[in-house]
Amino acid sequence: MKQNYQKQLEETLQRLQAAGERPVLVLHCCCAPCSTYVLQYLNQYFQIKILFYNPNISPKTEYARRLKELRSLLEQMGLETEIPVIEEDYRPEAFYQSVRGLEEEPEGGARCEKCFALRLRQAAEQAKALGADYFTTTLTISPHKNAALLNEIGQMLGERYGIPYLCSDFKKKDGFKQSLLLSAQYDLYRQDYCGCVFSKNERERQTAQAAGED
Repeated sequence: MKQNYQKQLEETLQRLQAAGERPVLVLHCCCAPCSTYVLQYLNQYFQIKILFYNPNISPKTEYARRLKELRSLLEQMGLETEIPVIEEDYRPEAFYQSVRGLEEEPEGGARCEKCFALRLRQAAEQAKALGADYFTTTLTISPHKNAALLNEIGQMLGERYGIPYLCSDFKKKDGFKQSLLLSAQYDLYRQDYCGCVFSKNERERQTAQAAGED
């Protein structure tokens, strides 16, 4: 049966609010635009610690730019409580090893599943090391990402590491639309490809093809 992950999230938030709790959440962030609405939304309920672990991003200059934009966003948002950013070492070899043999897979296919698992596993490990109460990711804000798959991976890792995964589908209830508006408000750099060299190459092929059809 199809799961309503946004409803699950809302029910969890209602329970926390009723109990007067503000648990610690490790939030994996992929970039500033995807983090806008999610941070604004979740900061009401959690003590957030951001994890920036994205070894898939290529090249390194792009990785550095996205991290810089995320830090800039946090400064501009002026949230009541300071949110720390945990930056893992940039090790693209971890990504290439995890997707070996899947280089020719289409965007959104088996290669992306491996990439999701790699990044969410690091979030689970970081949450366990910090003694956090939950972990989750901003990735479900994107209409191009498979929210059901992300939640399935997250829940599996949550069981493995003993840290509850906060299910979500942040694009619901106009979440994605709000992220676009907030990105414009904060004048954020919006990348035109997911992050890895394979998604970049596919984007360039599509652009070239569209230009050739004009």
